[in-house]
Amino acid sequence: MASVFKRDPAFENIPSTKAKTLRINLNPDIYGSFAEIGAGQETARHFFRAGGASGTIAKAMSAYDKSFSDAVYGVESDGRYVTQSRLKKMLAHEMGLMEQRISREEHPDRLFFAYANTVATIDFSKRYKGHGWVGIRFQLDPKQKEYDEIVLHLRFKQNEARLQQETLGIVGVNLIYGAFYKYNKPKKLLKYLYDHIDRDTLEIDMVNFSGPNFKDVDNRLMSLQLIRNDMTDAVMFGPDGNNLLPAAILYKKNILALRGSFRPVTKVNEDMYEKSYDIFVREQTVEEEKTIVIFEITLENLKTAGEIDERDFLDRAELLGSLGHTVMISKFQEYYKLVEYFSNYTKARIGLTMGVNNLVDIFDEKYYRHLSGGILEAFGKLFFKDLKVYLYPMKNPDTGQIMTSNNVKVHPRMKELYKFFKYNGKVMDIIDYDPEIMHIFSRDVLKKITKGEEGWEEMIPEGVAQIIKEKKLFMGATVLAEKMQ
Repeated sequence: MASVFKRDPAFENIPSTKAKTLRINLNPDIYGSFAEIGAGQETARHFFRAGGASGTIAKAMSAYDKSFSDAVYGVESDGRYVTQSRLKKMLAHEMGLMEQRISREEHPDRLFFAYANTVATIDFSKRYKGHGWVGIRFQLDPKQKEYDEIVLHLRFKQNEARLQQETLGIVGVNLIYGAFYKYNKPKKLLKYLYDHIDRDTLEIDMVNFSGPNFKDVDNRLMSLQLIRNDMTDAVMFGPDGNNLLPAAILYKKNILALRGSFRPVTKVNEDMYEKSYDIFVREQTVEEEKTIVIFEITLENLKTAGEIDERDFLDRAELLGSLGHTVMISKFQEYYKLVEYFSNYTKARIGLTMGVNNLVDIFDEKYYRHLSGGILEAFGKLFFKDLKVYLYPMKNPDTGQIMTSNNVKVHPRMKELYKFFKYNGKVMDIIDYDPEIMHIFSRDVLKKITKGEEGWEEMIPEGVAQIIKEKKLFMGATVLAEKMQ
């Protein structure tokens, strides 16, 4: 039976779970409550067993019964219990009790905290793997009026509830320890959440930091860390820059996805989005109010000179957010993996908006050599769902010919396969495109920006140029632009 504990020698210098809990218990100032729902009191158990818990734990409770839980924390509008809203109410309620019941006059130096989790472990049929919300609200200075907070969402990959409970307990300890002793290194704090836990037993797919000690933390960069650290395959954030839970955003939705580098976003990108969206929402099975548009950037697309430039990443995110778009960063190089991911959360219509070059790449066998079934296996995963490709035309720079689904050139071996999907309605041309902007490419706009040349303002959506100038976006890309010559 697989253990959740690491035995790799490389982990020998990491404090043990008991050492972490004991350090907190022996700190006379750290004092708080534990509220755990759905998977036992696994985190509190570690603190009780370490010794000295009376100096740390004000209260440990678990309102398992739904009626009791509602009486304590209130009723959720959607009737669910394993939600971020429920976790936030738990943290607020428990911290409120700390403030009411612990006298500041008697304990002027105490650092209050409230730890909470609301979790659903694997069910008996093993159909649902289990997931949950975990968070801590805390202070690092007793005079601190506004609390700091770390909230994360996790998914279990183990097939036994007991193992999931053990994992949850260790994550909880790592989070509390990190909050008090690693708060000034949030990127490392994320890595430390996996101390003494095998990577393949747990996925963390959302995290948000807030509060005075995290005022300089950009949660979009924290999302990026989740991907870079192999904690998850995809992350999302909204126009406001706050991280979103993909499952909550995509659940039962019609999804229209546009992949690109968006470096920067251009009028072509916006035209692709607007024209394909108009077609998408007119599809017979699509309800507009249940539709989400995703601007997706692959991790590979974030690499500028072989490495990920965080400033460059934030510049792209800033512009997409200013246009009101939801952004997704993923590890999915191949489109079929992206569609598989979406299919985990919805059975509704999925649309992919792409240019001619992207479509040609989809029909290139070299991308599927790692699959035992080759390109047929990939296409089975890509097109067997209710999926359609919305194809934006391209102007051939040499001949001036407009390339569409009717004259696109795929490999001779792929012609019949392409015809099959084309004539079965899986590929639809965008015909009302703007012919005046077809010469625009992001790379050309970027070169003009970094070289201080004129004319790029007319190549990007209205209002975007002003943001680029005011915030000096992409100015760090000058050296790279020279290399691209």
